[in-house]
Amino acid sequence: MIEKAHQFFNTKISAAPLVSFRLIFGALMVFSAIRFMYLGWIEDHFTEPLFHFKYYGFSWVKSASRFTLYAIHMLMILSAIGIMFLQGIAYRIAAVVLFLTFTYTELIDLTYYLNHYYFVSLICFLLIFMPSYVSPFSNLKNTQIKRSSIFILKAQIAILYVYAGLAKINYEWLIEALPLKIWLPANDNIFLLGPLFAWKYSPYIFSWAGMLYDTFIVLFLVYTPTRVWAYLTVILFHSLTGILFQIGVFPLVMIGIASIFFSDAWHVKLVRFFVKEKAPVPKQNSPSSNYTLFNYLILGYLVFQVLFPWRYVLYPGNLFWTEEGYRFSWRVMLMEKAGTATFYVKDNKTGREGIVNNTEFLNPHQEKQMAMQPDMILQFAHFLGQYYESKGMHKPSVRAEVYVTLNARPSRLLIDPNVDLMKEKDSFKPKNWLIHYKD
Repeated sequence: MIEKAHQFFNTKISAAPLVSFRLIFGALMVFSAIRFMYLGWIEDHFTEPLFHFKYYGFSWVKSASRFTLYAIHMLMILSAIGIMFLQGIAYRIAAVVLFLTFTYTELIDLTYYLNHYYFVSLICFLLIFMPSYVSPFSNLKNTQIKRSSIFILKAQIAILYVYAGLAKINYEWLIEALPLKIWLPANDNIFLLGPLFAWKYSPYIFSWAGMLYDTFIVLFLVYTPTRVWAYLTVILFHSLTGILFQIGVFPLVMIGIASIFFSDAWHVKLVRFFVKEKAPVPKQNSPSSNYTLFNYLILGYLVFQVLFPWRYVLYPGNLFWTEEGYRFSWRVMLMEKAGTATFYVKDNKTGREGIVNNTEFLNPHQEKQMAMQPDMILQFAHFLGQYYESKGMHKPSVRAEVYVTLNARPSRLLIDPNVDLMKEKDSFKPKNWLIHYKD
């Protein structure tokens, strides 16, 4: 079995799909970074908030000055251009810089987490290890690379789609058509599509179509006779999600990189449409290095990506309610959730207790995300305790009254309002101060 895997990974194939992928992905990264700066999100997300929520284990990642962040985004743009056109050590440096700059900006504040940011970071990471001796100027008809390079990119795309589809196989999504039953009618004013979204059966059709699309689209992209029709479906599906939801350039990213499933000849034509080949060179093969270790690393990476989304089974309770194990599991747009969080800070010397005005510390987006996610509630409670202690309070206690609504059901308490959150620490262990959802 292992020997067959090595043979599969080491088989030589055309380098054209990789070169095409680098051009498309790099161009999308350039567009995304420019858009981010143009919309003023560096200020909104990073420099104006007084407090930033952190990913567990990454509290050491700090924001930077406005000038530094603009410089980082310019470096991101240059490195994205680098992965499009450079080769050799210059390409490798560009790929490392792109991964570090993009991932750094995503680690600054947890409230801006999206599945597609995580996906982009993974792709940037994988590009670091792609063959560096190819470029758009190479003789693509003759240049070959190991199959493992294309396979790992296709596999990562497949994992995203398949897990997104499997996550939709649940009672609320398929039988009750939630949360699409909430979202679609709210968009009934969209030009041409509004009446379709308002039709009472549309949420059920869209729910089942979304599940089937995510679960099976990669199979139809792989199978040559259905590939063109499948790609048209990719365009239609992601165009609709782009219209309905605020998910940035993710639809464009998926439309662009899904083209990796097309034939070698198609990719050669695409690259040559934008970049003219330099003087023809003899046939180039991938270096004859021993790729055994690299193949084991690929297998290890894939095993991790397949198993990691299942960690939620180790936690008790309703996943959508507790969100323990929810992130990084490709659960895309599965619930409508909102909350209100009122924090109480008590001076343990005088016994006086006061209510916190969250808007003094958080912007509207941060407050919205915090008020329904337990780990963020805990982080903010610790921040408040430290802040008011610095203002003269004696060993303050912090408790929170948090009411959350899930898929338009009546609000319920998310956490025990009597627990002193200053005494609780975040970890991978289940949070015993949550009030579990019972329906």
